[in-house]
Amino acid sequence: MQVKRDLNKVKEMEYIRQSELAELTGVRPSTIKYYSELGLISYKQEGDRLSKRYDREDSIKRVQEILELRKQGKSIAEIIEYYIK
Repeated sequence: MQVKRDLNKVKEMEYIRQSELAELTGVRPSTIKYYSELGLISYKQEGDRLSKRYDREDSIKRVQEILELRKQGKSIAEIIEYYIK
């Protein structure tokens, strides 16, 4: 089981966990996982358990962009097409 890290420290880290990205962006961890599986958010895997690590700045920016596109009425398929050409 992972120990929850202080959110103020997380905001300064280069790489963060899926749950931390979810907390920082206000979405559910399952949403982050879904976007990752679709290739919309990149991550690297490291360690014995191959845990996913997300670049904090890039990932937060990408999630915010996706949320804005969803507000504009874009479908997931349209968002995928926009980012993955």
